Order: sequence, then structure tokens, then C-alpha cells
Amino acid sequence: QLQLVESGGGLVQPGGSLTLSCQVSGSTLDYYSMSWFRQAPGTAREGVSNIQPRTGDTLYIQPVKGRFRITVDNAKNTVYLQMINLKPEDTGVYYCAATDKHIAVWDFFSSEKYEYWGQGTQVTVGT
Repeated sequence: QLQLVESGGGLVQPGGSLTLSCQVSGSTLDYYSMSWFRQAPGTAREGVSNIQPRTGDTLYIQPVKGRFRITVDNAKNTVYLQMINLKPEDTGVYYCAATDKHIAVWDFFSSEKYEYWGQGTQVTVGT
């Protein structure tokens, strides 16, 4: 059974930076698709970034391109989300998710395709 634990959230001023971590246990990441989602109060969960640990291929939604960077350390079984130039609209609970099923690229940000989730970490961008 895969277990995911996020960390690294916090309160940061606009323009600031944070790095989120997703520590995975129970399996290596080679054959999983890993994504970060976020959810602001009263909104649906939104896919933010995806990485294929075996190939290193990445995908981002347009609002975070150039500001967020997803990486994986396969030796540490950890996925990271580096976030710079944070904006108030980036506020929300950030979740790490994994699936070992083959999913199409256009489904990478469909939350129902992922069977493993972390508990989430709060990111608040404000003064």
C-alpha cells in the first residue's frame, strides 16, 4: 500500500517561495505517475503539475508555468514542488497524488484517476 506524506507548506508573502515535499513509502516510484493538486476553500481540487518519475517528463497548468517546478529524487522516493513568485491565488491545500494505472496525458489533472493521496499541506500567500 502506497503512503504519501506532504510537508513544507506555510504562510508566505506575495512574491515569496516555498518548496513542498511528498515522501512516498511502500514502493519505488518507477511505475507511478505523480501529481500535485491544490484546493482553495469553496473550489474544486485542481491539478497543478505532474511528473513521470521513470522518464522525468513534466507537465504544468498555465498559471504556474515559469513559477513552479516539479522534481523527483528517486533515491529518496520523494517528489518536490518548488514554488517561486507566489501569488495570493496560489493559496490552498496542496495534495500529492499517485497512480500506477496508465492514464492519458489529458487525464493527468483528473483527480478521479488517482488512487493514492496524501493528507495535504496548507499554503497561504498573504500579508
